[in-house]
Amino acid sequence: MLTVIMETRDNEAELAQTLSALVAGAIEGLVSDVIILDQGSKDGSMEVADAAGCRFCANWNLGEILRSARGEWLMLLEPGARPLGRWVDELLEYIALNKGPARFSPSRIHKRPLLKRLSQRAAPLETGFLMRKRDAIALASADMRLSDIVKARTARKLATELIPAWVATSHRTAERA
Repeated sequence: MLTVIMETRDNEAELAQTLSALVAGAIEGLVSDVIILDQGSKDGSMEVADAAGCRFCANWNLGEILRSARGEWLMLLEPGARPLGRWVDELLEYIALNKGPARFSPSRIHKRPLLKRLSQRAAPLETGFLMRKRDAIALASADMRLSDIVKARTARKLATELIPAWVATSHRTAERA
């Protein structure tokens, strides 16, 4: 039903966190496949993706990747992002009703600091993005990235919250210090 697609570059730990959160969706039959688009990782991202049964693409054309996705819907995420709560049930219902693009609600617990929220725009995929495969294919070109597809696209807001990827990254940075 749904293909999850993420771009990665040296995000081994974050990728593992997101993939572990997606297990519930795979068990319920919502997540049919996961595609990892690599941008030159030198860490263990490929091994993490392989161990989880994901398709890992080192050289890729976004249009071809989208056409090869098994699901009729796409969930675009950043490595490290994790949906919370009853996300599987909500997405199953949302997809069944054939609604248009959607974003997860930002996590109420994990908010960007106030000054960053005021001074910087959120990354295009900070709250993930859900869309029909056919709509993504119509927008994609060979040299695009996932964030290019979702920029300036209006989308409904899902009730399900998403822990943004920057939370995982900030924890990893704090551990190194």
